[in-house]
Amino acid sequence: MNERDRDRYSRQIRFSGIGLSGQQRLLDARVAIAGCGALGSFQAAALLRAGVRRLVLVDRDYVELNNLQRQWLYDEEDAECARPKAEAAARHLLRIDDQSKAEPVVADLDAGNIGEILDGVHLILDGTDNFETRYLINDFAVQRGIPWIYGGAVGSYGITMPIVPGSTCCFACLYPQPPAGVQPTCETAGVVNVLTSSIASFQVSVALQLLCECQSESCVTTIDLWGGGMRQRPQPPARADCKVCGRRRFSRLEGRGRVPISLCGRNAVQIHSLRGPVDLLLLKKQLLPLGEVRANELALRFQVPPYEMTIFHDGRAIVKGTTDAGLARSLYARYVGS
Repeated sequence: MNERDRDRYSRQIRFSGIGLSGQQRLLDARVAIAGCGALGSFQAAALLRAGVRRLVLVDRDYVELNNLQRQWLYDEEDAECARPKAEAAARHLLRIDDQSKAEPVVADLDAGNIGEILDGVHLILDGTDNFETRYLINDFAVQRGIPWIYGGAVGSYGITMPIVPGSTCCFACLYPQPPAGVQPTCETAGVVNVLTSSIASFQVSVALQLLCECQSESCVTTIDLWGGGMRQRPQPPARADCKVCGRRRFSRLEGRGRVPISLCGRNAVQIHSLRGPVDLLLLKKQLLPLGEVRANELALRFQVPPYEMTIFHDGRAIVKGTTDAGLARSLYARYVGS
């Protein structure tokens, strides 16, 4: 740590919970942010300002105008240029701190690349929008003994929880199965912008404590900014029968348990959902404000130019307008749910 760093982080160093030794740990840390949207973009800026300069930024999406309401790191130029979020985030971080060593990774995190992309990180922050990727991160983190911090936000409700292998329950302990049926998303239910910054702030707060090796009670934190206030409750213990942290079976890392994808004719991708039946009439009500929707009891067709999605009662979907499996998964999570 040089004199410039001592001045830059002087207010943090004076805080007894961090001090000089904690600040050095932050400067030495390498942290991954999975998803650079509403949660991840805030996490990246907050961590960098705290002194975590080595950030691995993973996202396959690009900046759109409707992101700017809640994704704090981006601006109109990013949206006009349709910059990949990971690259846009890295550019802005460099303007905040010219010593930033952010590594943008424009990719869909999956079983085939997670080991290479997240190799050598000390902690992982969840900025994703779907359970599928969270289960994958959980498998990787538990297998390697790396802490990660779950977070989700939609509407006015958010939740966050740290997963510290060997000390807390894991994500699969709390959610042995993903939620069934139609789930609210930011696209269908909206989101209050200060909710995402609130959840991301809690995630970063826990991350700083873990990186500084401070002891803190692990809690599940929930927030309802529109009337329910905030609640914290002790994290449940790990389950001995948990397939991941109890029996150490990492099926997602082996490619099992991930929603399978196949090409379906020309310029289309088929998603063979593992989530089970979908209430198509309920989904129609959620999607009507967003585009043209036609539905019956067997299938729903939704147009979101330049793409067209056909969702079937069993949860399967065909996404026309792309052959990119990652994009198809992203659209499915965005409009149908995790």
